[in-house]
Amino acid sequence: MPTSPLIGREPLEYLRGLLARLNRPIELAHRQGGAKKAKIKNLETFITGQIVQALGEVVFPRKIESELLALRALFQNDTKVTLPNELNQLIQARRILDRISFSIKDIPKVEKSVELSPASQTARSCSNAREVDPSTSQGHRPLHEVSIRYAKGVGPKRALLLEKLGIRTIEDALWVLPWRYEDRSVISSIFTLVAGERATVSGVVDRTTLRRIPRRNMTLVSVFVRDETGVIEVVFFNQPYLEKTFQSGMRVVLSGLVSVAPGRRAHWQMRSPQFEVVDPEEDGLLHVGRIVPVYHETKGLTSRHLRRMMQGLLEEYHYQFQEILPLSLRQRYQWPTMSEAMRLVHFPEEHIDLNELNGWQTPAHRRLAFEECFVLQVALAIRQMTNQKETPGIAFTPATPLVAQLHKQLPFPLTKAQTRVIHEIQQDMVKPSPMNRLIQGDVGSGKTIVALNAMLIAVGSGYQAALMVPTEILAEQHYLNLQKYVADLGVKMARVSGGLSTKEREKVYEQITSGEVQLIVGTHALLEETVQFAKLGLVVVDEQHKFGVLQRGTLRTKGIHPDVIVMTATPIPRTLAMTVYGDLDVSVIDEMPPGRKPIQTRVFRQSSRSRAYSLIRKQIESGRQAYIVYPLVEESEKTDLEAATQAAARLQKEEFPFYTIGLLHGRMKSEEKAQVMAAFKEGFLQVLVATTVIEVGLDIPNATVMAIEHADRFGLAQLHQLRGRVGRGDHQSFCLLISSARSKAGAMEPDTTEEFSQRKDVKFAPELPLGIQETWAARNTASVTQSAQQRLKAMVNCSDGFAIAEQDLLIRGPGEFLGTRQWGIPEFRVADLVRDSQLLEQARDEAFLLVQQDPHLSLPEHQELKTAMLRRWQKKLELGSIG
Repeated sequence: MPTSPLIGREPLEYLRGLLARLNRPIELAHRQGGAKKAKIKNLETFITGQIVQALGEVVFPRKIESELLALRALFQNDTKVTLPNELNQLIQARRILDRISFSIKDIPKVEKSVELSPASQTARSCSNAREVDPSTSQGHRPLHEVSIRYAKGVGPKRALLLEKLGIRTIEDALWVLPWRYEDRSVISSIFTLVAGERATVSGVVDRTTLRRIPRRNMTLVSVFVRDETGVIEVVFFNQPYLEKTFQSGMRVVLSGLVSVAPGRRAHWQMRSPQFEVVDPEEDGLLHVGRIVPVYHETKGLTSRHLRRMMQGLLEEYHYQFQEILPLSLRQRYQWPTMSEAMRLVHFPEEHIDLNELNGWQTPAHRRLAFEECFVLQVALAIRQMTNQKETPGIAFTPATPLVAQLHKQLPFPLTKAQTRVIHEIQQDMVKPSPMNRLIQGDVGSGKTIVALNAMLIAVGSGYQAALMVPTEILAEQHYLNLQKYVADLGVKMARVSGGLSTKEREKVYEQITSGEVQLIVGTHALLEETVQFAKLGLVVVDEQHKFGVLQRGTLRTKGIHPDVIVMTATPIPRTLAMTVYGDLDVSVIDEMPPGRKPIQTRVFRQSSRSRAYSLIRKQIESGRQAYIVYPLVEESEKTDLEAATQAAARLQKEEFPFYTIGLLHGRMKSEEKAQVMAAFKEGFLQVLVATTVIEVGLDIPNATVMAIEHADRFGLAQLHQLRGRVGRGDHQSFCLLISSARSKAGAMEPDTTEEFSQRKDVKFAPELPLGIQETWAARNTASVTQSAQQRLKAMVNCSDGFAIAEQDLLIRGPGEFLGTRQWGIPEFRVADLVRDSQLLEQARDEAFLLVQQDPHLSLPEHQELKTAMLRRWQKKLELGSIG
């Protein structure tokens, strides 16, 4: 009996040979989409015969033996089926072969002399040219699993440099697209060159000289290149090895900025140009003489290196690109194949428009961007379907008398938008599946009453409802406001916040656990383990952007699949809502209560602050009140911003000595903040100096002035939120933006609305959509001051929160707009949520339609899509139930 798991043959080398024999015909058939399968005679007989022979000659580990049997079963009893099924058969076969290749390291190595198979000989000869991935054989591993280290011309040292660019695998590398393109395709004669212009020339090296300048520790290599019309000198600094690179008689192509050689009026020169030596045996040029891609670089890794690497990757791996988009979808949009798209974005053809390339608007760019958006939207569609169909929820009773009683006692009529959103929520709540709805509405649009309507439906159906808000001030405000409406309805409320005493907290927790209180308002304290609900049926999260995804999820787990309403007064542009909230149903309150007057917004420079204070005094004399907001609590040595505490004392003494000023900031104790807010609400305080703690939730109709010091230091959404604290009554209200920003020339901001809105150096877009590329370039190259000017001008010219949000997205971009870590915004490699908004909407429509038709992506043509979708989004979007 042999002690080794062998029957006369060494399994490692035998299996490599077997894989080579099986891979070749399967790869040939798959490469043409299954079309060549019929031309390969007896493919099924060949595959099954090879596997039976192998299993008879060698004992393999059980895992590999099972895979071989699965491959044999795939080709047994084959019938003449349609092309899509044949293609799926080949895809499954390649996957089995890939898994076997990946598991090859599990086979014990037996040291004995054996004759190497052709595949093994090829692998061994290749190892002399470059480092070989030890886990790779002739089978094809997915490109996201193949380390870039083993690509041709990379190796361990360059792999570390590539990692700085986020490149770890072959797939990573191919999806790092050029950030711009240069047209070096037009070859100019040397005689026609113009100083100060970039040009590309082709010629023959005449001679090369090397000079050393010891006092400057510098070397200069001068290469003189001649064509039929003249000579140009090419100078390279501190690259002495180039003296041997440029040999006399060699043909080269150069591309760079043309200048006049010092002291030689009729002598042209190029300094450190891009160049390429023309090899007569090669088909084309890579770095010059064409439209050339330019990549982001890092120290030790230039665009030149990356171009050569990309060329090698495309040549070696082009046949392994996965076609994730279904064929019908590619045909409908006339997208190129993945292989063709990758080739064209890295090495575009001459006829492609340079502006389209630099705007990433070519069909190849758009195909890649669409794929990214599409895969995400498929994941979101499946998550929405899973939540609706597979997760049991609560079917509430909407006809509770509590809702009718609420509407009777409201001192104002609901707007049409409020009524519409209430109806949408009621339709969700009666369904036996969990509701996930986002309510967007501008400041003052009446979201709270809409949420209260939903909470009373839950309470009237025998459940508890919880409202989570970001600050204690807002929790107190909501508690007092809601208490006015529900006190007469027999609904018992409780407030949970960090400011409660131990005794108060224990009593409230006991009431929540027993079910004695039905409506609970709280801050992050609701997330504590000690807060246990008796029967939580509805979760409402106000000012959603203040909470992270995990915080919302924690509160939701305190009930059994409760309904969820997410509210925000920071409107989110549609493109971002489709990515961050793609699986939520969205309701928009796009109508303000009648009688509200538009808030007048004005900009003042620091030297004109007295004019702003004069306006505040006039409002106070008319019986109104004012907010003055500062970005800091106390002065800091590291900044020139005036702090709220010092400002309150100064304003009381110098500017408003005959009025009473209050101070409010986040470091105050809960009791102190409550006392200040009560005093301001009752009119005992005429001016409230505060930090951004008042950003959300406060509703004081008599406050008509919001003055914001150092307004240029605030974000656009935050400025709009602060402005929303006024204009809540019948009186004309004002927002005064006092700016400390200077223009590039050093001038202060203008001090009138008219002058500021007419500034031509402030790039502002009053209409959407804009010329995306120009706006994008302006946003990326603008200084901080220019960005501040854009924000202030947006505030002056626009009062609609949704338009403000679009402006903010254009100015800052999606990453800064949301805060990636908190919001969980998807990271795209090609797609851009500003530039590709229309593409994103198309991808969403197509994705939801596809999931409706094939909910589990079980059709053969959707297998690659399903694999890619799960790999990219399964963990991030918790898609475990569909894996």
